[in-house]
Amino acid sequence: MSERLAIQQKQLLIPKEKALILWFDEVGIADIPLVGGKNASLGEMIQQLTPKGVNVPNGFATTAHAYRCFIESAGLEAKLREIFADLDVEDVNKLRQKGKQARTLILDTPFPEDLQIAIAQAYNQLCDRYGDNTDVAVRSSATAEDLPDASFAGQQETYLNVHACNGVIQCCHKCFASTFTDRAISYRQLRGFDHFEVALSVGVQKMVRSDLASSGVMFSIDTETGFKNAALITAAYGLGENIVQGAVNPDEYLVFKPTLKQGFRPILDKRLGTKQIKMVYDIGGSKYTKNVSVQPAEREKFAINDDEVLQLAQWAVLIEEHYSQVRETYTPMDIEWAKDGNTGELFIVQARPETVQSQKSATVLRSYKLQGSSAVLVKGRAVGEAIGQGKARVILDANEIGEFEAGEVLVTNKTDPDWEPIMKKASAIVTNSGGRTCHAAIIAREMGIPAIVGTGDATKVLKNGQEITICCAEGEEGKVYSGLVPFEVQESAIDNLPRPRTQILMNVGNPEEAFGLSAIPCDGVGLARLEFIIANHIKAHPLALIHFDELTDESVKRQIAKLTALYEHKPDFFTDKLAHGIATIAAAFYPNPVIVRMSDFKSNEYANLLGGRQFEPKEENPMIGWRGASRYYDPNYREAYALECKALKRVRDEMGLTNVIPMIPFCRTPDEGRKVLAEMAKHGLVKGENGLQVYVMCELPSNVIFADEFAQVFDGFSIGSNDLTQLTLGLDRDSGLVAHIFDERNEAVKRLVEIAIKAAKKYDRKIGICGQAPSDYPEFARFLVELGIDSISLNPDSVLKTLLDVAKVEASTSMMDLVMDVAQV
Repeated sequence: MSERLAIQQKQLLIPKEKALILWFDEVGIADIPLVGGKNASLGEMIQQLTPKGVNVPNGFATTAHAYRCFIESAGLEAKLREIFADLDVEDVNKLRQKGKQARTLILDTPFPEDLQIAIAQAYNQLCDRYGDNTDVAVRSSATAEDLPDASFAGQQETYLNVHACNGVIQCCHKCFASTFTDRAISYRQLRGFDHFEVALSVGVQKMVRSDLASSGVMFSIDTETGFKNAALITAAYGLGENIVQGAVNPDEYLVFKPTLKQGFRPILDKRLGTKQIKMVYDIGGSKYTKNVSVQPAEREKFAINDDEVLQLAQWAVLIEEHYSQVRETYTPMDIEWAKDGNTGELFIVQARPETVQSQKSATVLRSYKLQGSSAVLVKGRAVGEAIGQGKARVILDANEIGEFEAGEVLVTNKTDPDWEPIMKKASAIVTNSGGRTCHAAIIAREMGIPAIVGTGDATKVLKNGQEITICCAEGEEGKVYSGLVPFEVQESAIDNLPRPRTQILMNVGNPEEAFGLSAIPCDGVGLARLEFIIANHIKAHPLALIHFDELTDESVKRQIAKLTALYEHKPDFFTDKLAHGIATIAAAFYPNPVIVRMSDFKSNEYANLLGGRQFEPKEENPMIGWRGASRYYDPNYREAYALECKALKRVRDEMGLTNVIPMIPFCRTPDEGRKVLAEMAKHGLVKGENGLQVYVMCELPSNVIFADEFAQVFDGFSIGSNDLTQLTLGLDRDSGLVAHIFDERNEAVKRLVEIAIKAAKKYDRKIGICGQAPSDYPEFARFLVELGIDSISLNPDSVLKTLLDVAKVEASTSMMDLVMDVAQV
């Protein structure tokens, strides 16, 4: 009988709870008390998800029983209790002293011989499978780890690229000692865990050679807003520790889960990170790993391709669904992945429950809003949606954390778990490096404080004692403002709200705010303006991209070249960015309708885009000039409109977001509408195919007068009360001389609105309103409801109030109808 078989037979005779070593494929999620959350999760995935195609590297774990045997056999508990008898985690210096004493005590105590033999035998079995001197990761896994409301991730140590029996045993010993790192002691104390009830398991796992490729972290939920339908994936070159620690700014990808499961390719967004360094094996060096610079050409490329992004997202869905089923409750997941540079294969190396967004109340909506402004000092990636403020405290070395005082804003290059004792005291955190899944971001979310990561230069710009405001409430870009800018916090109960017959839609322009806004109860989006995406994310005129080689302004040409550096074919930049923006808004409110208004810049506004002046005419009155529908079929612009159509087709056909309804603005005549539809059809957007509806803005008197004819061309109307009022009353509301006359409640405007609604009803066409009037005037909203309008689209801050008002109007109207019916009887 072989030695390996003899070992296996001997192990079978030992109950799980008495084993010193258990293989991952022997354990599952029920075995957290035996091997900790990290190792139990690896075993669960190997057993349950590997058959479904999820790759997980194998390995083994030392057990909690092994840890307790070590502590008890050496009589360490009494000595450790004595060390912690007068522990005060608020005293950072004393915490450090106690932690060092505890770790030294454990490291100076040899492992029992039977544990050393068990580890050596198991490692040798790995070598039998993978080759002599196999490289492994040695990771700590606490037995109380990764609970739904707390995560011990990063509290204990991890060692990568470990070789040979002695090396593995030494790292297991160091992991045992790391039960008492400063941050682990502080975390347990604050969370109410008994230091001696928590045991440590160590996972020994075959390394994935991501040092030769890439790795990252992904969440099966949007980390900032809690939006459940998106998976966030980050990627950088080399081993994954740099992403976790926030040492690099990684690439980021957002994938929409519902249509991914239907077989579509819904990558909603891609952001290129700087990825300046990567962690690789330290071959022949004194350490296990080292950081090296990434070549500039590699930094300017995404670390993984679209197929790999989608594969990872599919695994995130499978893992989330499995754990939700096991826990019998929705369980979003925090997952680490790695790509093997030798084989090109992707692997999942860790998975744990997400512990912040999953614990938030779904019945209370909290929103932060600045009440003033000041100079913006620093920008970066926003973490959370809150606002914090205080005096800056710039700390560049963890040895200086004792200087930090409660209520200050921590400003540093990056954080790691050693910083956690002071992070809980901070009013906000700002770092030079890191992405949305780095350590600083994760801890900030858990602590409920705002953070801005990846600023690049915060430690140089911000000064000690400087009063600053950290705002993460303005989308994905976080801003550090000078001084203490006033702000307000609003809380709204959103459970048990009435749902009126009239659809309550929302006006959404900024894709970065869409996931957060989707938490506001509504029936979809009544107006998504392409102008915001074009002006803020694309920035260049579409014709300047199409005719890039013909640009005459060399300065503009250089700016566009820099902006589109990833694109050999410049128009693809426009299509990609526009598709990502539209798709993000559509995904946020899926499957509810999202009405996307095609571009409606005026010529003077188009001219302000990069390269625009070369292609735009100078008009005396752009308000009623070359805008909206009249551009789309014009020989001088139709190739630019083709890019919009291409983006929309990608969103609907490739990403599966068929809830998008395009809307044509400023369409002066029914014939013009037919020309636009013909132009769209040339690019694959055929009304009626794949459920495609096309709406038209009702914002010109001609749209009302010829409503019956427009109804034969389009599937629905959306009243633009701003332009309709200006053109009905013949005034420019931006002119101070006549602005006082502008009033959407003017009787002439109301009569046109009434005619439009009745005409739409006659021809069974949908009609809503997306203008400002219902947001500003409750009486105007009531007027619309009484006319039987199908939908009212509002600014986000008006949705809840108007929803309640509309419900009351409908209730009173129903009561009045009932009274009339009774009277007639």
